[in-house]
Amino acid sequence: MRVRVVDASALGALIFGEPKADEVAESLADEAMVAPALLWFELASICLKKIKAHPRLEDQILKAFSLADGLEIEIIDVDHKEVVQLARETGLTTYDCNYLWLARRLNGELITLDNRLRQEATKTQRRSSPPSSRNTSSRA
Repeated sequence: MRVRVVDASALGALIFGEPKADEVAESLADEAMVAPALLWFELASICLKKIKAHPRLEDQILKAFSLADGLEIEIIDVDHKEVVQLARETGLTTYDCNYLWLARRLNGELITLDNRLRQEATKTQRRSSPPSSRNTSSRA
């Protein structure tokens, strides 16, 4: 079973019932999930933004947010100096690089709805995959 590094965009979609929730649920099914501690700060921020945008739905939003507590997500510390360097190299935010760094460190799959972050993670996965699993073309 391969580890999945889940970011706040993906988990937020799942717990708040956003349009790509089914896609996220399918990619996380029966897999071990890990994340940096930053995940919970970002989810709290998403929750607050939703409450501000839809104050009449505050109770429902808070209930959905509390469901995240029941998910089995292992929180793993990141090397913040290496995260800063990764952000410099990729042009991504340090927030996004917390997840990217963790996926690289664990050779895990990054589950995100952020297109730029997904593209960078895909580059990493291609570089770290064994030659037999890479899509290579030969020239005669």
